[in-house]
Amino acid sequence: MRKLLTAFSLVALAASPAFAQDKPVDFNFGFGWVFPTSDIKNDFNAGFDGTIGATFNFRPNLGFMVDYQYNHMNGPDKTISITSNPIGGAITNGLIQSNHQMHVVDFDLVYKAHPHDSPVGGYVLGGFGYYHRIVQLTSPSVGYTTICDPYWYICYPAAVSVDQIIGDRSSNDFGINFGGGVTFGHEAKFYVEARYSYVFGKTITPTTITGSTSTVCPNSCTTSAAYFPLIFGVRF
Repeated sequence: MRKLLTAFSLVALAASPAFAQDKPVDFNFGFGWVFPTSDIKNDFNAGFDGTIGATFNFRPNLGFMVDYQYNHMNGPDKTISITSNPIGGAITNGLIQSNHQMHVVDFDLVYKAHPHDSPVGGYVLGGFGYYHRIVQLTSPSVGYTTICDPYWYICYPAAVSVDQIIGDRSSNDFGINFGGGVTFGHEAKFYVEARYSYVFGKTITPTTITGSTSTVCPNSCTTSAAYFPLIFGVRF
């Protein structure tokens, strides 16, 4: 029994420096790219991502992370048909430019694996978040057009003025995310992280106009979408 207690004491003493070295809070910041997936990738291209956050460690290998991300994705220029008045007239081509921005706050559980004295470690994470999504549309064109695009937050199945289409639109949504990363280093760690984020968006319904029907959204369309951030950063 005495030998067992002695062995246990030696193990505890050996482990105590490692526990003492664990910080109650880790901070991180990073930059990278964000890739839209699912149907939203038809409206917006890959963009850039920036993040800053803190992890509250309540065990050596388990923590709770809160982070803020800013994502910006430009959309491809889209050509639209424009008429001089809402009931017809000469048809010309117009141009709409767009971008999609997100302000994100995520709340995640983090499980870390960092072998003793190894400069390489890893972690997995998962949780939920709040997503403030903004779409900005601009156009030098004037006239009337018909357009329905749920990821632009608009659906006009009959001709409306281009002035009604351009501008800023936003949506406040909740989502989930999960992913993981690899760390390099001891005290300050360089990390590479990938996540999958799914946002539960609101529903867009066609603007009611007598005699008009949307072929894109006959009744309604969802704005739910998936994103794939890839981040390179530092934890300290």
